[in-house]
Amino acid sequence: MQSEFVRLSERPFHLRRWGQPELPPLLLLHGFPEYGGAWADLARHLSDQFHCIAPDQRGYGQSWTPDGVKNYTVSQLASDMASLILQIGPPIYVLGHDWGASVAYGLAMNYPDLVSRLIIANGVHPVPFQRALAAGGAQSAASQYISQLRAPYAAVHYAANNFAALERFFRHGMGIDWLSDARMEDYRLEWARPERLNAMLNWYRASPLIVADPDTPRFDVPEFPLDRLRVTCPHLLLWGPEDRALLAESTDGLEEFAPHLTRITIPGTDHWLHHQKPQKIARIIIDWLQAN
Repeated sequence: MQSEFVRLSERPFHLRRWGQPELPPLLLLHGFPEYGGAWADLARHLSDQFHCIAPDQRGYGQSWTPDGVKNYTVSQLASDMASLILQIGPPIYVLGHDWGASVAYGLAMNYPDLVSRLIIANGVHPVPFQRALAAGGAQSAASQYISQLRAPYAAVHYAANNFAALERFFRHGMGIDWLSDARMEDYRLEWARPERLNAMLNWYRASPLIVADPDTPRFDVPEFPLDRLRVTCPHLLLWGPEDRALLAESTDGLEEFAPHLTRITIPGTDHWLHHQKPQKIARIIIDWLQAN
């Protein structure tokens, strides 16, 4: 693994790389509350086939961390990664997980010339997800934590007692605990960087998505420009069925927006599938890319 800084729109971003630079590039986009180094489990099984590139995204790890919720909209986050892809040399393969999936979808939909293949691991397209969030059903109930993460006091609460509440959420709130105590210390180090936790939470605050209360559907959802939210390249959706935060219903109707979609479920995994079965997932990715 190599580590370096690059400048995107004159701002510093931290990257980790695995594999030889002459191999096909694969951009790896982490979610909350991870960072670029979290891809090490999977990248070691991909690096003989791909040049894996994993940035700390805006507000995370050692990358640029601007103040203010307004700086964390998905359009800006995707713009960061579009600038990175232009430096790498488009088009490239893109893999996103959790919030990284939202950025990956933003790239594929708004910068289609930059993304040749889109891979999502337990992440959601904005329209099916908003429909599920607003319905007042199981996904609405599973997503009540979003309001807690958006709260003004959230950074103080989740950082208290050496990030005890954030550790509980991370290790037990979205699936089974796969973390060692030593690995947990790596995450605490990243969370403790100045202003990072509040910036990470700003991703939630900047999102326009509306979460209904359980059994209380919402009808004031934002208008989506449906014609601009299509994924035209081949798309692979990898799914850990035991996910407690993102339920399968949050992907219902995805084919409407991704006509070249392949769905593959990985039994025995949850939200953290890329940590739980990295070798199996790497094999699926390699086989799918060779076939598509």
